[in-house]
Amino acid sequence: QLQAYGGGLVQAGGSLRLSCAASGCIFSIGNMGWYRQPPGKQRELIARINSGGSTNYADSLKDRFTISRDNAKNTVYLQMNSLKPGDTAVYYCNADVTVVTGTQYKTFTSWGQGTLVTVSS
Repeated sequence: QLQAYGGGLVQAGGSLRLSCAASGCIFSIGNMGWYRQPPGKQRELIARINSGGSTNYADSLKDRFTISRDNAKNTVYLQMNSLKPGDTAVYYCNADVTVVTGTQYKTFTSWGQGTLVTVSS
């Protein structure tokens, strides 16, 4: 399972770093990503990173947000700078996880529970 944390209340112009750690009987993790869902809106992609560290971003966020990962810790991070009130949202992480059950390998996309980021003006 994935556990996201690091959200909270921050003033406009401030920074936050979100973390998301995967736990369990994990064989490997492929792509990891961050998404967000602003109030009353659909969930949107922020950034994704593969196991080799290659990244892709939503164009509107790439100048202020940075995704990274620590493969040894099965953790993905999102550094958010110059935050704006419009960044207020629930932030979700996901990961393509391969687990071993007995002698079988199973790959699925796991989602974290979400962490709320509120940016005040």
